[in-house]
Amino acid sequence: MSSSGRLSDALGVLRGLQRVAESARKTECKKANVYWHNSSWNHLTRNVGSKIEQTVSTAVVQQAKIQERVENLDKYIPKELKLPPVTEADLEELAKDIDALGYTTSRHISSPEDTTVEDDPILPSKQESLLHEPLAENPEYNSLHRPPSPPQPIPTAGHKVQPYDLQPQLSSQSKESKVPANRISRIMSFGGLAAGLGAGAIAEVARRGLGIGSKSAGAEGNMSLLGNSPLFSDANMERIVSTLCRVRGAALKLGQMLSIQDNSMLNPQLQAAFERVRQSADFMPLSQMEKAMSAQLGADWRNKFAEFDNKPFAAASIGQVHRAVLHNGEVVAVKVQYPGVARSINSDINNLLSILKVWQVLPKGMYAENLMDVSRHELSWECDYKREARCMKVFGDLLKDDPVFVVPKVYEELSTDQVLVTQLIPGVPLDKCTDLSQETRDNLGLNLLKLCLTELYDWNVMQTDPNWSNFFYEAESNKIYLLDFGATRQYSRKFVDIYINIIKAASTGNRESIVENSIKLGFLTGYDTKAMIDAHVEAVTVLGGPCGVDEMFDFGRQDITKKIENVVPVMLKHRLSPPPEETYSLHRKLSGAFLLCAKLKSRVNVKSLYDPVFARYEYGLPDREYHLDEKS
Repeated sequence: MSSSGRLSDALGVLRGLQRVAESARKTECKKANVYWHNSSWNHLTRNVGSKIEQTVSTAVVQQAKIQERVENLDKYIPKELKLPPVTEADLEELAKDIDALGYTTSRHISSPEDTTVEDDPILPSKQESLLHEPLAENPEYNSLHRPPSPPQPIPTAGHKVQPYDLQPQLSSQSKESKVPANRISRIMSFGGLAAGLGAGAIAEVARRGLGIGSKSAGAEGNMSLLGNSPLFSDANMERIVSTLCRVRGAALKLGQMLSIQDNSMLNPQLQAAFERVRQSADFMPLSQMEKAMSAQLGADWRNKFAEFDNKPFAAASIGQVHRAVLHNGEVVAVKVQYPGVARSINSDINNLLSILKVWQVLPKGMYAENLMDVSRHELSWECDYKREARCMKVFGDLLKDDPVFVVPKVYEELSTDQVLVTQLIPGVPLDKCTDLSQETRDNLGLNLLKLCLTELYDWNVMQTDPNWSNFFYEAESNKIYLLDFGATRQYSRKFVDIYINIIKAASTGNRESIVENSIKLGFLTGYDTKAMIDAHVEAVTVLGGPCGVDEMFDFGRQDITKKIENVVPVMLKHRLSPPPEETYSLHRKLSGAFLLCAKLKSRVNVKSLYDPVFARYEYGLPDREYHLDEKS
């Protein structure tokens, strides 16, 4: 065979081997593709990529929508609602608020015009739950993941009551919702409420024209100062409740304050709405609560407790309360403040006041601006949990030997500006004690009023929040536990000296003394109309009347509220100046105690409580030194 033939054969063999090798490569590639297609890693990377793309797309779309709403916000809210300038920090917080998968990525938007979204890598520990479980069903982000402690049996005779036996329960109307923590999201909530109230009122007018309006809004016999305005339709009441429960903070607190009034000042439907608000604030999602706790107690905060219930047993205006157990076995209540509440007090009050003024919800003579100014100051106290801890220690010392009242222990080493840890107490709120015996209800009313008089005239310091849930009764020990000292206020001795003179004059019907001391204190100006003076004197005399009658006063059958209803419109019309600042909180507490006694239908000899106070009172003493506002 020639050399050329051998070369040709060799080339043919090489070509054949090349084809065999190519065929083998293709076969192996096909096998690899099959393996990859069926592998969990392929599903993992594909789904992660899809989630990232979906998250980025959602953030961009939502940011565009939010930016459009911000730019056109003036179309939906009254002119009185002032929208603050949009800052980079606001937009960054807002992007987090609207993040549909907000627990796995962080987003940064550099400017109002820039909608570029940068995603941090998804943590490996989150990948599996991210791929296979919708957020609503993912137990890691569900506040019900760790179930609350099982209910304890009802104590029987001879059973020593433990703090968890009568543990409070979260309202069935409360629901989980993220607290809007930045200015824009909060003002949009108020803007939406203002627009919704307007639309609801218009719709109600149309319904009434057709004879199908809300029964509550047009109820006959509505004798409140606000009448039966179409603003107070059922739908609008739902809007108010929903918005206040969602935003919480100062707005919800004011709603709760207004709930503890009688129908002479507020429309009954509005009062009912505020009553629902008082009982059913929303609570934070688990992730938001954990972030708040980490910011206050450190990333290892759970190590400070042997047990911690993820779902709160109470949710209020400023914060929510969780049950926990310390490593020494003590059962405690952990109050966690909602994020953004403290820094939003001014804007929340301004926005709520604008809505109230636009829709004329409050009578002009109430001097709403003064009320809101006082509320700003008091709400700043309530957001300072260290101050509250100091107030609890003051009251704990004052009541340490009291046979009835108990102040829970404070755990200062676990408490901060926005987390307060106290002893978890047993019992039920006093307003739930209406079915107890008459004797028990009489004693509850007696002790509650006695505490109010002691706070004002003997100690000159008072826990001024009349929320009935701040007083818990435990039947077996016959103790009343006092809660929530955030609104504690001290009164100057000069103020109390004049105030007690007014009450003394009212108990004896001394008109001249009532007028003289009312001018000194600032209730009257000295230039008031006769109608104003007569109405003021009548109101003071009616309220102070039981102090001068030596008999059992039946709060369940009292007609004081009706009598006051007749003079309040006159005072609102003729008042020349707002009442003294101190009286906002004082009268809120006293009226709350009065209405609670009425709810319990207590019978109390009020004169027997006041006579010892009048007898032992000393004028001209210096102010007490409690140092409530001194930073530790």
